Amino acid sequence: MVRSLLLVSLLTCGLYAQDAFTRNCVACHQTLPATLQEMFKRYLLIYSSETNMKAGIKHYLRYPSKDISAMSDLFVDTYGIKKKSILSEKELDDAVDIYWDKYKVFGKLK
Repeated sequence: MVRSLLLVSLLTCGLYAQDAFTRNCVACHQTLPATLQEMFKRYLLIYSSETNMKAGIKHYLRYPSKDISAMSDLFVDTYGIKKKSILSEKELDDAVDIYWDKYKVFGKLK
């Protein structure tokens, strides 16, 4: 009994220890052929600024559609459109902010 409770506690703590991006985005994207970094580059080419890109990603996650996807038609036809996000506004903001900070090139170039 104690072992079961300890195991459940550790697994629960592990879930909450991860950040919003890792917990909600990385697991699903690991199975796709395009990495999150490649998707980031596509978004950056389309939206060109931090503010526009974050707004574009959030809009897509709330209202997924082939018309506004940053991915190619072939990619979307093969893997489909993501289901509407069920993340809270705060979790979505946190995940997108972490995504930006992780893959941005600004300030990292020397």
